[in-house]
Amino acid sequence: MASSVPDRIDLYWRPGCGFCSSLRNQLDRLGVERVEHDIWDDPSQAEVVRLHANGNETVPTVVVGDTAMVNPSARDLVAHLAEHAPHLLPDDAHAAS
Repeated sequence: MASSVPDRIDLYWRPGCGFCSSLRNQLDRLGVERVEHDIWDDPSQAEVVRLHANGNETVPTVVVGDTAMVNPSARDLVAHLAEHAPHLLPDDAHAAS
């Protein structure tokens, strides 16, 4: 079964989450663009996280196409993008992974 090519990175986070802040800061430094969803601001976004995190609201959760990563490191996310969605990475982020 062929999956479609992902067209964006969705990052689910909440205020006060140190892991979220760390990942967001690292992605900012790398220039990785994404759509951010505050799960405390929108309950429907929290539901997306629960679907991928065994019913928990574990953040950060990153969704790229059909793949969800719960609390990934920036390195793991960039490696995944380099392999499966390189078009979502800025050119210089490949070297950082």
